[in-house]
Amino acid sequence: MIPNVYQNIQIHSYKHDETLHRIWEKATVLEVTEDYIIVANRRTKVIESNGRFWHTREPSVTWFFKDHWFNIIGIIKNDGIHFYCNIASPYLIDEEALKYIDYDLDIKVIDDFSYNVLDRNEYNKHKERMDYHEDLKEILEKELNVLKDFIDQRKDPFNKELVKKWYRTYEENVK
Repeated sequence: MIPNVYQNIQIHSYKHDETLHRIWEKATVLEVTEDYIIVANRRTKVIESNGRFWHTREPSVTWFFKDHWFNIIGIIKNDGIHFYCNIASPYLIDEEALKYIDYDLDIKVIDDFSYNVLDRNEYNKHKERMDYHEDLKEILEKELNVLKDFIDQRKDPFNKELVKKWYRTYEENVK
């Protein structure tokens, strides 16, 4: 299924063992290309696997890739645009939702584009418990380095003006 621009979709995140991790109830599709889907949301209800829920505090624009093992979130805060990245499988989409597997490793990008890799302990625990095969571990480490290169080179979407442009598009077209 290819969603239409300005269509609302759900986003489902899973873990490697196929358990549901988290659901974002609503994201609006802004662009669909052969390489990625861009979505935006604000005050979206997020349901955790244990049934608890919360609402996102800040608006965001997210890039989900078809061939990269990460997704990139541009978060619009009062003090500017911040980036948060998830090491995750390429997305799949069906009638139900956009879906991906979350592999725990995250990168938080600081305002000056320096960054920190987060959740290495969680990743190490899950790779043992869920028995990640060697090929998968190699892909995840390689894609972590690709993501770092994107950040270091300020490759799109690591462009604050681009995030603002897409969020303006969202605001102008979503009622």
